[in-house]
Amino acid sequence: MIRIVLADDQSLLRAGLRSVLAAEEDLVVVGEASDGAQAARTAQALDADVVLMDIQMPGVDGIEGLRRIAAGGVRAKVLMLTMFDLDEYVYGALRAGASGFLLKSAQPEEIVRAVRDVHEGALLFAPTVTQRLVEAYVRTPPVVDGVPEALAGLTERELDVVSGIARGLSNAEIGAELHLGEATIKAHVSHILGKLDLRDRVQVVVLVYESGFVTGQRTQR
Repeated sequence: MIRIVLADDQSLLRAGLRSVLAAEEDLVVVGEASDGAQAARTAQALDADVVLMDIQMPGVDGIEGLRRIAAGGVRAKVLMLTMFDLDEYVYGALRAGASGFLLKSAQPEEIVRAVRDVHEGALLFAPTVTQRLVEAYVRTPPVVDGVPEALAGLTERELDVVSGIARGLSNAEIGAELHLGEATIKAHVSHILGKLDLRDRVQVVVLVYESGFVTGQRTQR
């Protein structure tokens, strides 16, 4: 059972989300919050798996709430809610540790799928969305000739996997490109996160673009 906390200052939106999620046997809403501070406290107190949190809330907003969740060592993954696919706050949310973002206009099946994907550690964004987000909000430094220092500790195979992650590919899709099993890719991803001291795949995407690593130049081997 995936335990969920809803954080939005609009009670009607929370009610709508609760209704959508309650229809699924593997999802349960264990708490609600009206600002980021309450969301952080509730997620910790109720041992939530996933927090659906609005970016813009009065008082303590979603990004600050996200920072408090990360700083408090709360294990919940945070899925940010936004009105627009290129909301000016989205990149700040990713930098603060969000596992992805979801449009408030999303269809019920998209909401359910997003919660499950984030809980499982998958990259939420489609490749085109990932690219637009990062290119819009990252001040990309000049392209590095070779492997940037930030990624120097990775093996060649791990760099191939990082390239796939940065393009928004799933473990299965990366495995197909590299002719490796999905379980092997999952193990590589775990090692990469550990080596880079990152929380999830979204942070890998941010690091890749900020470091100037050109993923498109890597080819299959």
